[in-house]
Amino acid sequence: MRRIKSFLVGLTAAASLAAGLAAVSPASAQDAPFTYGVWRNPKNSVHVEIKPCGGGRACGVVVWANDDAKADARKGGTPELVGLQLLRDFQLQKNGSWKGKVFVPDLNMNFNGTADFPDATTMKAKGCLIGGFLCKSQTWRRVDVAARGTPSS
Repeated sequence: MRRIKSFLVGLTAAASLAAGLAAVSPASAQDAPFTYGVWRNPKNSVHVEIKPCGGGRACGVVVWANDDAKADARKGGTPELVGLQLLRDFQLQKNGSWKGKVFVPDLNMNFNGTADFPDATTMKAKGCLIGGFLCKSQTWRRVDVAARGTPSS
């Protein structure tokens, strides 16, 4: 059960990428500049920095993780969580959601992730383990870039 929980946390991390991108309409996503930044999960155990990775895509790298998150990653076969690219090739979809791949270190596997965001500081992420089953949603929050490297509330 802990692996499923860790998977869902990681999968929703991928979705945080969408929140890192400014709320642009699908029609203008290619031309509009992206807004990137650092986002934290609901438990504030992982911070992911979203950056461009070419071709109108965005990717996310772990810039901070607490000891429990690091230990869970090591148990899954990932020795270093900080510096790891979790979010890969996220692209804006026609329906306004973002979709891409997320690497879940606890399971040493890649999965699909999606995200929607109601504003520039809040992201609603959803991930499903198998098709439409075992789904979980989370709300991620923007972290002040100046506070990078340290957890914030």
